Amino acid sequence: MGCFECCIKCLGGVPYASLVATILCFSGVALFCGCGHVALTGTLTILENHFSKITTDHAMLTDIIQLMQYVIYGIASFFFLYGIILLAEGFYTTSAVKELHSEFKTTVCGRCISGMFVFLTYILGIAWLGVFGFSAVPVFLFYNMWSTCAAMRSPMANLTSIDSICVDVRQYGIIPWNATPGKACGSTLGDICNTSEFYLSYHLYIVACAGAGATVIALIHYLMILSANWAYLKDASHLHAYQDIKMKEERELQDIQSRSKECLNSYS
Repeated sequence: MGCFECCIKCLGGVPYASLVATILCFSGVALFCGCGHVALTGTLTILENHFSKITTDHAMLTDIIQLMQYVIYGIASFFFLYGIILLAEGFYTTSAVKELHSEFKTTVCGRCISGMFVFLTYILGIAWLGVFGFSAVPVFLFYNMWSTCAAMRSPMANLTSIDSICVDVRQYGIIPWNATPGKACGSTLGDICNTSEFYLSYHLYIVACAGAGATVIALIHYLMILSANWAYLKDASHLHAYQDIKMKEERELQDIQSRSKECLNSYS
C-alpha cells in the first residue's frame, strides 16, 4: 500500500461528525465562559459606580458574581475534558475503525459506556437549555436600558423633560430596595449608556448568549452521534454473536463428517 492510499485510509477513520460537534462545543463554551466572565465584572463595576455606591448594599451580589465566575472556570474545564472524551469515543465507535482493525469487537462494558454517554449528554443538553435561557436575561435588561437611552437621544421623541425617564434596577431584584441611589434618570442615564463598561458588557452578554446557544446545538449533535454509535455497537455485537454461533456449527458439522468417514473406513 502506497503513502497516498494509507493516508486516504487513515482519513476514512476520522469521525468527522464528532469532530465538527467538538469544535462547535469548544467554541460555544469558550465564548460563553470568556465573554460571560468579563461581562459580569463590567456589570459589577456599573452597579458600584452608578446604582449602589454603598458596598454593604450589594455585598451579596458581589459574592454571587464571584461564585458564578468560579462556576465558569469549572464549566470550561469540564467541557474541555468531556469534549475530548466524546471525540475519542467517536474514533473508537465509528464504522471506519472496524475496517481498519479486523479484530474489532464490542463488549458489554463498551456498550454500557456508550449508553452512559448518551444519558449524560441528554442531561447536559437540558441543563444548557436552562443556561441559554438564563444568559438571555442580562441581554434583556441591558437592551431595556439601551433602548431607553436611544429613545432619549432620538430627535423624533417629544419629551418635555428627560429627567422624568428613569431606569430602576431595584425592580429586577439585582440590588435591594434600600440601595442608593438605585436608579438613574435623564442625563445620568445617558452618561451610563455612553460608558465603555456598559457598551462592552452589553455586547459581551450577547456573544455569551450566542455561545450558550452554540453549545446547545453541539450537545444535540453529540446526542445524535452517540445514539447512532450505540446502535452500531449493538448491531455489531449481534453480528459477532451470530458469527460465533455459525463458526461453532460449522466445526461441529466438520467433526461429524470426519467421524463418519472414520467409521466408513473402519467398516471397509
